[in-house]
Amino acid sequence: MKFLFDDESFAFETLRAAGFACYGGAELGEVVSTASRITDGDEAAWLREWEATARRVHGIGSASAAAGRRVSAREALLRASNYYRTAEFYRRDHPADDPQARELSRLSRETFSQAAELMDTPVRSVSIPYADTILPGYLYLVDDSGTPRPTVIFNSGFDSTLEESYFALAAGALARGYQVLAFDGPGQGAVIREQGLPFRPDWEAVITPVVDFALTVPEIDPDRIALFGYSLGGFLVARAAAFEHRVAALILDDGLFDYHGVHQRILPPFLAEWIAAGRDEEADHVAAMIMAFDTTVRWALRNGPWTFGAASPADYIRRTADYTLAEVVTEIHCPTLVLDAENDQFFRGEAQRVYAALTCPKDLITGTEAEGAGEHCHMGAMLLTHQRIFDWLDTTPAGLPVPARTADA
Repeated sequence: MKFLFDDESFAFETLRAAGFACYGGAELGEVVSTASRITDGDEAAWLREWEATARRVHGIGSASAAAGRRVSAREALLRASNYYRTAEFYRRDHPADDPQARELSRLSRETFSQAAELMDTPVRSVSIPYADTILPGYLYLVDDSGTPRPTVIFNSGFDSTLEESYFALAAGALARGYQVLAFDGPGQGAVIREQGLPFRPDWEAVITPVVDFALTVPEIDPDRIALFGYSLGGFLVARAAAFEHRVAALILDDGLFDYHGVHQRILPPFLAEWIAAGRDEEADHVAAMIMAFDTTVRWALRNGPWTFGAASPADYIRRTADYTLAEVVTEIHCPTLVLDAENDQFFRGEAQRVYAALTCPKDLITGTEAEGAGEHCHMGAMLLTHQRIFDWLDTTPAGLPVPARTADA
């Protein structure tokens, strides 16, 4: 889907930013105006213009908060958080040591935290014990009654952040009586930026401590915990669910069976052979030539080494070999919803592979181009996607009972 840009990556990331408008994460006019000042593929202009919009809207939020205008402040701060995240997206040369990237990320987190304090429903900042450190998170509560309720654990992906969880799932969940526990794990958000912890393939080592934490929260019903994976998170939570059997339902948005295979399919065969053989110097030279002309590849082969703790693009691709469900998928026992996207430019065909391999109770829902839900993770179709997710979840052991219809309904 082309959206304001011809460059595939710019179009998708702009759609992603705009798609959160349904939950207050963007204003369409602001998105269109910002995009109009950016030329296809110009990453410097992307950062400059999205940052300018973010700072302007941030100023509205700060002024509204100072004047005691709670709703106006919350709305502007939510948009600013999303725009700061978008501005920082392509800043991937050396993000850990890049003061501008760190500042934009900090501002995205800070503005969201400020907005969260102004929400109509409680949002609790949490610290989840993990190894010898903590994972930052948010617990989105339906109300402050203390009543145990069904809760979805939100697991983000290759580049998403804790703050994105509100738009990507929590807002739709709260409206339906579900709570959400979201966190940044290794390789993600503040954890990679502030702690330098990279992704790990044995994601059960991450999810088990998160479930342990959830079971200490009085507001979370221990028998109605679902696990949701967003983008690469669709692989991560599926891997974890093969070992962590305390979750009552699993949602993969979208399904991903073999992350390494995704890379193998897009690489020239000779390049894949060089990487497998350890000919990294030659492989990285060819990768650099491809990166010079392809925004999507350029971004991915910058983000990958950083978040996977790899030395180079070739080393990153080789490390993805451990990210497969091949030997564990049959150990997933809970009801599972696999989401697919008709035009998924990243994981095409992977959702069907997951669905075919699962031996548990399962369902597959495909978002189509005709209904505006055909892009990766159904960007631009949040309302439709949440309707499908929560209608399905209602039917599982982790779900809310569907209210009985009255005689005149």
